[in-house]
Amino acid sequence: MSLGDEDGYGSDAGRTSDAYSTIGGTRQTRTRLPDGPAGDAYGPRRPARNSRSLITFVGVVVLLLGAIAFANMGGDDGSGGKSGSGTKDKTGAAPTAATGTKPVTGKNGTIPSGFAHDQQGAESAASNYAVALGSADMFVASSRQTIVQATHDPAVVGKLTTDLDTAYSPSFLKNVGLNEDGSAPSGLTFVSRTVPVGTKVVEHAADSATVEVWCTGLVGMAGEGSTKPVTETWFTISEKLRWTGNDWKIESSSQTEGPTPVSGDNRASSADEIAGAVEGYGGFVYAR
Repeated sequence: MSLGDEDGYGSDAGRTSDAYSTIGGTRQTRTRLPDGPAGDAYGPRRPARNSRSLITFVGVVVLLLGAIAFANMGGDDGSGGKSGSGTKDKTGAAPTAATGTKPVTGKNGTIPSGFAHDQQGAESAASNYAVALGSADMFVASSRQTIVQATHDPAVVGKLTTDLDTAYSPSFLKNVGLNEDGSAPSGLTFVSRTVPVGTKVVEHAADSATVEVWCTGLVGMAGEGSTKPVTETWFTISEKLRWTGNDWKIESSSQTEGPTPVSGDNRASSADEIAGAVEGYGGFVYAR
């Protein structure tokens, strides 16, 4: 995710003096990794777009944008059948429902793996990867590396891991309210969760697919005395997947804000209630 409007991870850790500006009034920004040489896994940089265009980057960090906004809130406490090869899928949205085909047959650590080599499997992979990449474990170096290795094409893992280690610097973690190792201060619970709402296959071929995942997420610090409460975010992730090693893996990805619904009339829960809910209700994997 973006840590500065035009900064890449490889130069100055992607920061600007005003991290909140990455959200701004429109909550839009762009971030690019440095150009790679011709033929490398990332490919050449795309032409610049205006401020309402995609947040373009290689390797998704699902809730980093929300975390940046959260860090600046105040205080300093610690669908259907396969489409034709390479063609656009023009079918309508399909509900998530049992199809008789088991899309997930195993796990890579805690992350589902062994997705079906078809459109349904690509949708399931994209959704599960969004959940993993939007978790609080991404803020801890050891678990972040495990997640990246489990979700991405091996060809991009090395550079992406290095770039993310730079992005999640000790100073950034401190600004979020975490300890330098990514753990939450005593008495507080750091919350970072992503929940897929729906998927759409934009393009599908035998060994590649582009899947959009519409998500809602939670990010913030829960607990008595927290000055950065847990808030909700809405965003859409576009994942370019490749079939490699007998599974779907992320080759590159991008993210846009929304679609965002109007907030309801629910009473906001206290920090202690949120902390209790996070500790009492475990996350879940997604499959269709």
